[in-house]
Amino acid sequence: MKYSISKENYLKAIFHLQNENGVVTTNELAAALLTKPASVTDMLKKLKAQRLLIYEKYKGFKLNNEGRKVALQIIRKHRLWEYFLVEKLQFGWDEVHEMAEELEHFTHKKLIDRLDTFLNYPKSDPHGDPIPDSNGKFDQQQKQISLPHLSLHRTAKVLAISPQTKEILELLQHKNILIGTKIEVKKKFSFDDSLELKVNNRTAVTISAAVAKSILVNDDQ
Repeated sequence: MKYSISKENYLKAIFHLQNENGVVTTNELAAALLTKPASVTDMLKKLKAQRLLIYEKYKGFKLNNEGRKVALQIIRKHRLWEYFLVEKLQFGWDEVHEMAEELEHFTHKKLIDRLDTFLNYPKSDPHGDPIPDSNGKFDQQQKQISLPHLSLHRTAKVLAISPQTKEILELLQHKNILIGTKIEVKKKFSFDDSLELKVNNRTAVTISAAVAKSILVNDDQ
């Protein structure tokens, strides 16, 4: 079934929120989508009528199996397009989110399957987020910790960035910190919790505590 762009955006937002909180409230969804709670309530009624949601009285709502299936296909399209734009068209990882937001709504399943094959079935997008396969399944991901929790003088690999604001991605690109980059924490400054890093065994850079928290690395300790 084909859904409107607005409905697809709601389903995707609910998926992300319920992964964090289990169930989603109207106010949480309104904040995520920058809209009014009354508008959210109207859309939830439509999604429930289409049997895409489960409502738990006094708790909130979440996607049912069909709603989750639809959301995962939208996410799959988004992340495959981001991968294509960065790897094949050489866009910066801080440029592709808005383009993928548009492309995810206008891509036929047959095309996205061909794109997946063309890209040799990537497992994660340029920001480290896992890409679901055509059945909505994710490969098992490595355990992740945020960079401030990495012990001094241990080398780890950057697995993901979260949150992925344009400003953070632009800064990390400038400092040559990308997915797959090897990082060693050389010093932690107690004054402001900033970190001095060795990047790819050569470059020394300093980043703020806020930026460090957004960098997720493998936890092999």
